[in-house]
Amino acid sequence: MPTLYALKPAFQDRLRPLVDRLAAMGVTANSITMLAAALSIAAGVTIAAAPGSRLLLLLVPLVLFVRMALNAMDGMLAREHGQASTLGMYLNEICDVVSDLALILPFAVFPQFGVLGVVAFTVAAMLAEFAGVLGVAAGTGRNYAGPFGKSDRALGLGVVAALCAIGFWPASIAPFVFPAMATLSLLTAINRIRAGLTGNTG
Repeated sequence: MPTLYALKPAFQDRLRPLVDRLAAMGVTANSITMLAAALSIAAGVTIAAAPGSRLLLLLVPLVLFVRMALNAMDGMLAREHGQASTLGMYLNEICDVVSDLALILPFAVFPQFGVLGVVAFTVAAMLAEFAGVLGVAAGTGRNYAGPFGKSDRALGLGVVAALCAIGFWPASIAPFVFPAMATLSLLTAINRIRAGLTGNTG
């Protein structure tokens, strides 16, 4: 199923000159991975600490875009500059989940979205990523099948945050947004499990 992940090669091509310079400077893939997680945590804490300030939600799309770039860069440093490691694999997967938690859970402090819906989306997103990682154990490789993979999830969350921040989010549909994204994430987890069972890497 097509997802925004398909655009990753073109995005990487744009970043490659910068990645080459960073490698020459001695910057490591693991440091980029941890930087992405630190930015996400800082943004999440800032939003959660000031629940009355909707404008702070603009941090979400900004950090998600920067995080997407950093995630692409750490992978390129690992693959193209000989920095791949077992530690890097663990950091990459764990930091991705931690970053998701940091950027999704602060939405729970905004009553219009509902705590249960936000928590459901958080759990479903984690399950989707876990199902993708289990492809490695199943022998089919890390799975990125959709319909709501990491890139799509980031886009959806960023749009929700931006519209809410500028006051364009209709109150009548706000309670259904996170349950809908949770449902799409569960479908993603199911698709990834099916792909692992059939040997399709997605």
